[in-house]
Amino acid sequence: MRVGVIQSNYLPWRGYFDFISQVDLFVFHDDLQYTKGDWRNRNRIKTQEGLRWLTVPVHYRQVAQKIDETGLDRAKPWAHEHLNRLEGAYLRAPFFLRYRDELESLLRADYESISTLNISLVRWVMTQLGLSTPLCHSRQLGLVGAKTERLIDLLRKVGGTTYLSGPSAQSYLDLKAFQAAGIALEYKTYDYLPYPQLWGPFEGAVTVLDLLFNHGPASREYLFSRSPNVQIV
Repeated sequence: MRVGVIQSNYLPWRGYFDFISQVDLFVFHDDLQYTKGDWRNRNRIKTQEGLRWLTVPVHYRQVAQKIDETGLDRAKPWAHEHLNRLEGAYLRAPFFLRYRDELESLLRADYESISTLNISLVRWVMTQLGLSTPLCHSRQLGLVGAKTERLIDLLRKVGGTTYLSGPSAQSYLDLKAFQAAGIALEYKTYDYLPYPQLWGPFEGAVTVLDLLFNHGPASREYLFSRSPNVQIV
């Protein structure tokens, strides 16, 4: 069984969903330290003025704070602001109106943490893209250890035989530990076709909403990497 493990992100890019599509089980690894200025609570949209951030305000109090313990700052009208920015950027997109009302309901709902918000949105996007990969939360697994040891523990507990990793993990994963555990290791490739979008030259490093708003049900045609994953172990 191929397993993928990533922290939840706010309205992530299409590569995140391509990654989910390639595994038999996807684990949200959110009982880890929250990192400021990261993808946990923000992403980018493409506008007439260029790329702009959508950032969800959160209560960040201590370095040891976990992602799934990081609450939203309800004193700020962030959902209203994000919806206005999305409408300003994508009202002319062919499929914006198809998704607007459902997305508005999701953004305005009450969430315990940035993690629950992110996961709710990821599940919704998966439905729009026709993805049915089973999802799991790392906190449910009672994991021990750190870094590679923690991943091996996770994979054993869910019955994983292959671990699909993002390419940036090459700098810290212990390959010998995977070999000793008898678990295959693959690195994901992110090699995508550009797609027609609004506002000038193509920009790929944006939220998956950009793809959905521009291509609707045909978004899957642009979802999958053109290059195979790299098998390491």
